[in-house]
Amino acid sequence: MISVIRHFLDYIAIERKYSPRTVEAYRDDLRDFGRFIGWASKDADPLVVSAEQVRKVGEDDVKTWMLEMLEQDKQSPRSVKRKLSALRSFYRFLLRTGKVTRDVTARVIPPKADKPLPVFFRPAEMEAAVAPSGSPMKGERFVDGESFENLRDLLIIEMLYQTGMRQAEMLGLQDKDLDLQQGQVRIFGKRRKERIVPFGPALAEQIKEYMEARDALCSTTPAVFFVKRSRGGEIVPMTKNTLYNIVRTRMGEVSTLKKHSPHVLRHTFATTMLDNGADIRTIQALLGHASLSTTQVYTHTTFEQIKRVYMETHPRAKKAKK
Repeated sequence: MISVIRHFLDYIAIERKYSPRTVEAYRDDLRDFGRFIGWASKDADPLVVSAEQVRKVGEDDVKTWMLEMLEQDKQSPRSVKRKLSALRSFYRFLLRTGKVTRDVTARVIPPKADKPLPVFFRPAEMEAAVAPSGSPMKGERFVDGESFENLRDLLIIEMLYQTGMRQAEMLGLQDKDLDLQQGQVRIFGKRRKERIVPFGPALAEQIKEYMEARDALCSTTPAVFFVKRSRGGEIVPMTKNTLYNIVRTRMGEVSTLKKHSPHVLRHTFATTMLDNGADIRTIQALLGHASLSTTQVYTHTTFEQIKRVYMETHPRAKKAKK
């Protein structure tokens, strides 16, 4: 028997070029639905499903599955919404390929999932994070590994904070993307969408110092802007794990937040811009958001901050209601 689920997973992996992690998530979600609907016994593989079996599923079956996840399994609305999205993609594929005559998920309304407000570092925390404690004085040549890494790590924090770029965008950054004279960086975002983000002269000087230190350690110009020293002493491109650990370590030393990722610095950039008078359209362009609604979450963050300060400081706000 040809399994329509396996056919679908091959389609999104090969033709749509979804990442292995996304394909795995779709597979797990469809397996959960298959077990719920009874496409296979407990010990059998619910991914082995025929077109005849999927045609027997109705809209009420999908709704019941959602309710069970929400009420019995206590899954979050966000998680249930994601699983319904996987099932929707599967049935749309079946409809296009003629395996079914109707999409039983089309009229199913997903649960409303509240968007969590983005967390961000406070100005005092950022000042502490970028303080060059322990690094050589300006003008001193950075030739030893420890001093170079300290210079590089400070620059990483500053660039994430001052440009709002994503982690993947920083890892793909090349020397030619930086214009120190004009004070701007060319960033390639999702689907290689290009944007230009300006930066100040202080950061330009910091970038120049890093490049001089890096080039003193490299025999040839590296392919990417940020590099690291391998265990064997070779200078190699920066990896995702190394970048994440640099930010986590540095910000963990100055912040009480539970999360210390590069993306929190991106949130901090946007919130700082908004708090200092930047309009939402400008922030959208700087972040590379395709939709304005994605950027508008930062306005809620600022309102919550205003509300908290008001409740803490205004004498009338502290009085209990009678």
